[in-house]
Amino acid sequence: MRSPPIPADERERLKRLYCLRILDTLAEERFDRYTRMAQRLFQVPIALVSIVDADRQWFKSRQGLTASETPREVSFCGYTILDDEVFVIEDAKNDSRFDDNPLVTGPPNIRFYAGCPVPAGQGSALGTICVIDTKPRTFSEADRRLLMDLGEMVAGELVTTEMAMLDELTGVSSRHSFLALATKSFEDAKRQRSRLTLAYLDIDRFKDINDTLGHAVGDLALRETATILQSSFRSSDIIGRVGGDEFCVVLAGANGENARSVVEVVHRRLRDRNREEARPYELSCSVGLAEYDPIRHHSFGELLEQGDAEMYRAKHDCLALVRESASAPT
Repeated sequence: MRSPPIPADERERLKRLYCLRILDTLAEERFDRYTRMAQRLFQVPIALVSIVDADRQWFKSRQGLTASETPREVSFCGYTILDDEVFVIEDAKNDSRFDDNPLVTGPPNIRFYAGCPVPAGQGSALGTICVIDTKPRTFSEADRRLLMDLGEMVAGELVTTEMAMLDELTGVSSRHSFLALATKSFEDAKRQRSRLTLAYLDIDRFKDINDTLGHAVGDLALRETATILQSSFRSSDIIGRVGGDEFCVVLAGANGENARSVVEVVHRRLRDRNREEARPYELSCSVGLAEYDPIRHHSFGELLEQGDAEMYRAKHDCLALVRESASAPT
């Protein structure tokens, strides 16, 4: 038996998956209708919507199967997510990748498998919709197109879920999804004894922009800031809008010095944008950094509180410098 290869973008794929918060949720009719449809259309005993986690495949919807998950290393779906085409095994007993697989040699005694990858945004698929039989079968080109159609419908449901987890204005994670994803990253760092740093950012004088120039201009300032954050931090970093004019970024594997280097890039790009754009306001932000300390931080909430406090300290110091400069004799 061969375990399925890991996609090149696995870290980003899992980040998108965990942001959805779909794992281990209850069955939903919006997914069950597609597995029932697949079971009926292809006349198979088993149909699944499978979500591929780091070390397991978990079934969001299942027909004809009692198990709620199986190890990823024995999964057929782990192969399906590697491509954007339907993956078909007409007889698992005649395929060296699967002929001694425990799902083939024992229950549910898979002989035939056809799976369609189900993406959510860019990158490798998050899971599949698949049909399974206990006897060998052929799968025509028309069958493949039909399964692809069902896959697109399931993908639409995941996209709907994903959009609910994003901040509608800026496109970064909403506060709710950011906290869920950041907490998981914190727990991973705690368990693995690895580095993690939080950057807490607040747009300077944002209330003045809103009050003086209107909410449309304020919305533009938020979108510009989010765009600069997304282009400055790594794709694996977790970026969220956690308040009206506040953003947070979790940098897994990074220390405070690493984070400060990226924050300097953010400041520089904000200054560059101010010079390039003819507008009646300037964008800048105050930033607080909090580096994970296993002795001091027992929860992500404690790390978040420190980042918030450091951000307000930075904002206070900046205002003090502005007042000092304004009162200095010319």
